[in-house]
Amino acid sequence: MEQGSAREGARPAYALGVSPYASGNAARAPQDRVPEQARGRQGEEGQARGEHTHSEPPAPRAVQRHSVRGQILDALRAALVDGELVPGQVYSAPALGARFGVSATPVREAMQRLAVEGAVEVVPNRGFRVTERGPRELAELAEVRALIEVPVMLSLARTVPAHRWSVLRPLAEATVAAAAVGDRAAYAESDRAFHRAVLTLSGNEQLVTVADELHRRSQWPLVAGPVTRRAELLADAAEHTALLDALIAQDLTVVQALVREHFNGADR
Repeated sequence: MEQGSAREGARPAYALGVSPYASGNAARAPQDRVPEQARGRQGEEGQARGEHTHSEPPAPRAVQRHSVRGQILDALRAALVDGELVPGQVYSAPALGARFGVSATPVREAMQRLAVEGAVEVVPNRGFRVTERGPRELAELAEVRALIEVPVMLSLARTVPAHRWSVLRPLAEATVAAAAVGDRAAYAESDRAFHRAVLTLSGNEQLVTVADELHRRSQWPLVAGPVTRRAELLADAAEHTALLDALIAQDLTVVQALVREHFNGADR
């Protein structure tokens, strides 16, 4: 039997279907199709009027399970960023499931995903231990991110027109809004959304995927690390708007300095 439990009272029970950052969106039902033998003039006329002689039933169970798993995964990621899941502590899937109001199965599936990402490790017959990280790992992640993103952003600064950068302004402002209320989980999500949008302009999907994974890992808390204060979040968020201004002005020196400073300061 698994042992350990989530820290009580650190976060209200997660309301399934409400999270603005849920990744498990419900899939659309299969498109209705007319069977081959029913395709005649009458069937064609019926299709023209929006009618169908046969339709395929949806699969609500599979959709619902995927939705729950995705929302639990988002909730666990937010708890990691907030420090509610403490590095070094072991948490059981049944205990977390009870906290979120779901069975242990979607929690266990979400934790397995986090184990693949390196956020937790499996403890046989007990549950999952949150990975312990030190300043050296954080510094190494910042260095790798800089090696990837700085050259890309400098290249984009030379080629992307100003109006395309302006479209990203609401994403930068979203990071400021999250920082203003001290919501670390919302800030982490909006921060990654901004960087993804910038890198997407390169047209390299593999680069975006790799950079986003490194970014996510850099947001996990350190062992006994200090809690990021609202003032620090606001300072980091302000760098997004300053970066957009530098990109629009094609000021490569400022772009490079801001990106490196952001990597070293924002992901504490």
